[in-house]
Amino acid sequence: MRTRRLVGSCAASSSSTPEPTHTSCPTNSESTVTVMSDLITPRGSYINGGWRRSSGSASLELINPATEESLGRVTDATSADVDDAVAAASAAFAAWSATSAEERIAVMNRVAVAVSERAEELSRLQSLQMGAPLVSARAAVQASSNLLRAYMDAANVLSWEYIRRDAWGQSLMRREPVGVVAAISPWNFPLATALNKMVPALLAGCSIVMKPAPEAPLEVGIFGEICSEAGLPDGVLNVLMGGREAGEALVGHRGVHKITFTGSTAAGRRVAQVAAERFARVSLELGGKSAAIVLDDVDLAAAVPIIAGANFGNSGQACYSLSRVLVPSARHDEFVDAVAEVAARHVLGDPLDEATTIGPLVADRQRARVLHYLETAERQGATVAVGGGRPAYLERGYFIEPTVLVGVDNTMTVAREEIFGPVMSVIPYDSVEEAVAIANHSDFGLHGGVFTTDPERGLAVAKQVVTGSIAINRHGTNPSAPFGGVKMSGMGREHGAEGIGSFLETKTYVLPPEMYDSMKASGTREG
Repeated sequence: MRTRRLVGSCAASSSSTPEPTHTSCPTNSESTVTVMSDLITPRGSYINGGWRRSSGSASLELINPATEESLGRVTDATSADVDDAVAAASAAFAAWSATSAEERIAVMNRVAVAVSERAEELSRLQSLQMGAPLVSARAAVQASSNLLRAYMDAANVLSWEYIRRDAWGQSLMRREPVGVVAAISPWNFPLATALNKMVPALLAGCSIVMKPAPEAPLEVGIFGEICSEAGLPDGVLNVLMGGREAGEALVGHRGVHKITFTGSTAAGRRVAQVAAERFARVSLELGGKSAAIVLDDVDLAAAVPIIAGANFGNSGQACYSLSRVLVPSARHDEFVDAVAEVAARHVLGDPLDEATTIGPLVADRQRARVLHYLETAERQGATVAVGGGRPAYLERGYFIEPTVLVGVDNTMTVAREEIFGPVMSVIPYDSVEEAVAIANHSDFGLHGGVFTTDPERGLAVAKQVVTGSIAINRHGTNPSAPFGGVKMSGMGREHGAEGIGSFLETKTYVLPPEMYDSMKASGTREG
C-alpha cells in the first residue's frame, strides 16, 4: 500500500492523479445574483398562503460556503410566528382532511410537474446555499421529483379503509390523518429531506408547519409557493424561516399533533423528550455510522466507485454514508490503493463549475468539526492514506479533501461517531463473522452495504446486520421502499406507503353484522 496526499484542481484533469492548481475557484457571482434575486430578506416566512416578515427584528445570514460571502439574510421566526403558523394549519386542517385521497393526489401531481419545471433554479439554490456541486444538486432535485411521484404511487394503492370479520366480530378500519404536523429538516439535502415530510403528510390529509434548516431554507420556501399555485388551500402548508428557538417553539407547541424530524441524534433526543411531555406522535431520522462489508470475492473495479461515492458524495454530508468500510485483511492494501486512486481524481472547487465533483462543507463550524475528528484519529493511531486536510490551493471556502484513513479499529472515535464529512475509515477483518460483529458493534443502525460477486451470499450476510436498511452491491434505497433507522439512528420510517402511514392513525369502527354485509357487497376491501 502506498501512502499519499490528495491533490486536485479547479479544472478537470486527464491524469489519474491531477497536479495541484493554486487558485481560489471563485463562485460565479453573476449566477449568484440571478438566482438569489427577490428570494430572501423581503419575504420572511410563508404562512397561510403568503409571505410575511417576522414579528421580531432578528435575521439569519445565508453564507455561500464556497466563497465565504453573504448571500443575504432571511428573517428569523419568533414564537409569535410559530403561533400564527400553527393557527393557520389548525384552521385549514378540517377541510383538507375531508378531501379524498384522489383530490390530494391530483394537487400533488401538479406540484410534481412544477418541481420538474423549476429543477434548474432549485439545483442552483442548493449549490449556492450548501455547496453541492451543480451536477450533484441536479441529481438531488431529480431524486426529489422521483420521491414525490413514488409517494403518489403509494397513496394510489394504500388501503385507506377496509373491513374485517372473524370469530370475534366485524369491524371497519379507517386510516385518518393525525392532525397538525410540525416538521424540521436538515441542510444536507434541503429539498429531498423536506419532501420526505411534507409530501406524505399532505397526501395523508394533514396540515403542516415546516421549518427547514437555517443554512439552506430557500428551496422549501419555493416549494410552499409551488403548492399554493397548484391549488393547495391556504394554511395547509406553512414554512417558517428560523433557527433553534423557532424549532423549540414549534416542537413544543400544544397545537401540534405529530413531529417529524431529521437531524443529529442529540437533537433528536431533545425532540423526543419534548414530544413525550404531551404524547405527541414522533418520527425521527437521525445519525448513522453505517458499515460496508466487502467480502473476499469482491470485484473491486465494480465495488470501489460505489463505496467511494457513498463516502465522498455530497462532501460526506449524508446520514447514510458508508463511512466504515470493512475489508478482508488479505485484500486490504489492494482496496486502499484502489479507493485512493478514486479519491485523488476528484475535483474540488466552485460548485457551479460543471467540472467540480466535490464542493465545500456547509459551514466553517462543520469543517472545524471534521478537522478535529481527523486530528483525533491520527492521535489515536490511524494513518491518512489519502487526503487528510484542507486543500492548500483553495484560498476560500470550507473545503476538506476526500480522506481515507487506515489503521483504524472499531473502538476509535472516528469509527464510533458520525463525522458528516468526506472521511472513510478502512477496518480489516479476518472472518465474515468478525465483519458482522464489527458492523453491529455500533450505537447506530441506519444503513449498510455488502459487496460481493455472489448476491445470495451477500444477502445472507446482510440479514445478520442490525440496521434499518442495507443494500447488496449498491448504495442508498429506493424511493418506494421504507427508510429509517434502529438503535440511535431513530424511529419510524419514511418513503412509500410506510412513510404515508406514519401520518395516519387507524380508527376502528365496530359494526353490526348487517352493516358489514352491506359494505362487503358494495365492494369495501377486506383486510
